[in-house]
Amino acid sequence: MAGADEKDATSSHKAVDTYVKNISGTKNEILNSKSEILYPKHETRNTKPEILSSKPEVLNSKSEPETLNFVQRTPFGEPGTLNSKYKFAYYPQAIDHEKIDPEIRNAIYNTVDELRNEGHTVEARDIKYLDALVPAYYVLTTAEASSNLSRFAGIHYGYRDMEAGDLESVVRNSRSKGFGKEVKRRIMLGTFVLSSGYYDAYYTHAQKVRRIIRTETEKILEEFDFIILPTTPTTAFNIGEIKDPIEMYLADIFTVQANLTGMPAISVPLYVHTNGLPFGLQIIGKHYEESAILGVTSRLLKLS
Repeated sequence: MAGADEKDATSSHKAVDTYVKNISGTKNEILNSKSEILYPKHETRNTKPEILSSKPEVLNSKSEPETLNFVQRTPFGEPGTLNSKYKFAYYPQAIDHEKIDPEIRNAIYNTVDELRNEGHTVEARDIKYLDALVPAYYVLTTAEASSNLSRFAGIHYGYRDMEAGDLESVVRNSRSKGFGKEVKRRIMLGTFVLSSGYYDAYYTHAQKVRRIIRTETEKILEEFDFIILPTTPTTAFNIGEIKDPIEMYLADIFTVQANLTGMPAISVPLYVHTNGLPFGLQIIGKHYEESAILGVTSRLLKLS
């Protein structure tokens, strides 16, 4: 099974990586086609939504769950366990990534040393397919955007162009005027990866990458309490400085792991760059242990 996963991951990595590299060409190809991506035909529905006659019982209940783990019992923000010694994992290939700012790299490694000096266990671990995170994430999220935003056609939901004279014009004009460039881009790309002939090539492979990354992350968090890594590879850039949307997407390389795996995460504003801009340390924790992440965050803020 492990061998099969490895083979799937390798081929999936190549597939989604190729997708991202070819986005610009794909965008032009879609724009020049006659497919109804931004302007799908509207289907009328005569059904009325069901209205609940009473509140669900769970909303009226004031009882607490029968079982709560220790972290869930800890009051929000209470530093009751801050003096405990934790186990942290970090990814050298993330901190040493070729795109990361040297100041950010040094700051993260300094925090690693500080945590060790505090008596915590901090060890390096390998995360496979780091460079596949962003491609997989944007294949999946653009597909979701295409599906979820299809309802905003100016009929039941979304902005409506009141000057349109017929149904087709209402949909076309409303979506053209109501959606910004980035939203249109994501709808087009998402429709492309879900279309016949490309679904298995991109979307299915991205789901495989997501599954493997989640499995790898869960294995690490079985051994450690938290994962620490940079939030971004650089500090914030000036408005309009980056024109290439792909370069913008790649800035998410360290944060999409939490989104793909469903793990709770937080960015802690610990540092200030010599350019005067802040940057953060990201902490990823186990499912349902948000309180523990907040506790450790409080401790780190006191150290800074």
